[in-house]
Amino acid sequence: MTPVLCPGSFDPITVGHIDIIRRARELFGNVLVGVGRNNQKQYLFGDQRIDLVREALDGMDGVDVAPIEGLLVDFCRDNGITTVIKGLRFGADFDFELQMAHMNRGLTGLETVLLPAAAEHVTLSSTILREVMKLGGDVDKYVPDNVARAIRVWRDTLHG
Repeated sequence: MTPVLCPGSFDPITVGHIDIIRRARELFGNVLVGVGRNNQKQYLFGDQRIDLVREALDGMDGVDVAPIEGLLVDFCRDNGITTVIKGLRFGADFDFELQMAHMNRGLTGLETVLLPAAAEHVTLSSTILREVMKLGGDVDKYVPDNVARAIRVWRDTLHG
């Protein structure tokens, strides 16, 4: 069975991301989680994101992880993927994801399925978590255990 793609930057992966991935697997059977890389962007966890995502999803049958470089549509074409799954939180997500879905379909016929975030995760965002982390806040309940450990290491490195 051809997997569906669940792409993201996952900097860091959150319990909200994991919920979308789990639900996509229940719906479609096989999910390839694509960890995007944009050389213009500075990531907090850099290439470590791929390992953090793999570890967070370890043991979830039917789920694999791969790095994505370049255009999403090219990655999908090269991997035989015809469907992308994206999680939606609120207003701005919908506008952006709808535009991307139309662009991807127009470029290559790639279909996009939009899954609404679970109510308990609708306001969860990696961007906000990074800001809270940088200011010393505790984000452990929003991330898997392996990411919480990585955050502690990151803090220890910062504060010597």
